[in-house]
Amino acid sequence: MTTLMHRIESPDSENNPNHVKVVTDVRGDALYFSRFPIPYVRDGSGAARWKHLGFYAYRTWFLKDFTRLPEGRLEAAEKLEQLRALEHGYKIRVVETGFDSVEVDVPADTARVETLLAPDG
Repeated sequence: MTTLMHRIESPDSENNPNHVKVVTDVRGDALYFSRFPIPYVRDGSGAARWKHLGFYAYRTWFLKDFTRLPEGRLEAAEKLEQLRALEHGYKIRVVETGFDSVEVDVPADTARVETLLAPDG
């Protein structure tokens, strides 16, 4: 399983629970996904934060296995299906992209997308 991440530049995105955040290990494998800003930066400086983009690539065997896995406690708490894979010991490779995505997570997001799609947007 693999997915994408984009560096968070905006405090609005950083604090938006609809913009899922991800942290990875040094190899680029996901350690955790959260709706909360992670990692917590205790001294106020340093670590970049990354937004998870909801694009996935799977091997066929993995997708078949994944659909049979029960929901885990972290997935139930955060309402993030990718945590199911991590809870069951699967790796998720996360690749950085320079392209952000526009989300429509709540009705209020529709107006923003309509503006972007307008001829003068």
